[in-house]
Amino acid sequence: METVTLGLGANSSYNAYPPEETLLQAVRALKDILSDMKLSSVYRTGAMYYTDQADFFNLVVRGQCALSAQELLSAVNAIENRFGRNRAQEIRNGPRTLDIDIELYGDRVIHQRNLIVPHERMLERAFVLVPLVEILRNSADNERSGLSLYQSCLEREAVRRQKIEKFLDASEFQKRLEQSA
Repeated sequence: METVTLGLGANSSYNAYPPEETLLQAVRALKDILSDMKLSSVYRTGAMYYTDQADFFNLVVRGQCALSAQELLSAVNAIENRFGRNRAQEIRNGPRTLDIDIELYGDRVIHQRNLIVPHERMLERAFVLVPLVEILRNSADNERSGLSLYQSCLEREAVRRQKIEKFLDASEFQKRLEQSA
């Protein structure tokens, strides 16, 4: 089993589901592949790279996974597809019904054609760092590795300037997840 960290984001509706509902449904689907899941709050964030689009809703999920990194990638891609993601028709860094990135896969460093872990841009993204620091601060001591690194990245000027605000507290998101089960 590996401790994996996934970043989820959405800013486009899918089948009349607003993005925050898509995130809820995606987390429910992730329960099939992750155990002992810890969820961050949901954050509303400004789009990066391609900014002419709606704000995103983001959260981070951390849990135990028995799949290999490539199997995990296939599984999260299948979940994205189930919620309307079509890479062939999207604008790079543009609007998404659902995006799931593998941010961390244990302490492994992976450089493959279709998978780079740790995610190559995670340390420049407030929408990953803020929820990840939230989860790690609330975790047992043995799960806090990297916390000081991630906190220090939040102090970088380029990261501090990014728009990010808490939209839904983790406990409220968890409550909604349990209610809709």
